[in-house]
Amino acid sequence: MANTFKNQLQAGVGTTPTTIYTAGSGVYTTVIGMTIANILTTTITANVTVNSGGTDYYMVKMAQIDPGNSLITIGGEQKLVLEPTDKINVSTSDASSADVILSLLEIT
Repeated sequence: MANTFKNQLQAGVGTTPTTIYTAGSGVYTTVIGMTIANILTTTITANVTVNSGGTDYYMVKMAQIDPGNSLITIGGEQKLVLEPTDKINVSTSDASSADVILSLLEIT
């Protein structure tokens, strides 16, 4: 089995749910960090869902992020395991209002 560390970066996430990462076929992934940064001068809210087997599950729902701040949804003691074809989606309350950084370990 090969282990590969990766970053997924997405700028300008907005009101439409954006898939930040999809685990490949036969790939198990440990998400070791996820940060959502508010890039506006007003407060926004953020939603994070994990899609597994075609169903969305909320990890974060309508979390407020003040201007100049970030929301760390995964990190420290919190980790997330994704099975093959699972997805992480992010949306916010305002258009092009957040940057997302995802750090992960893929196991193939």
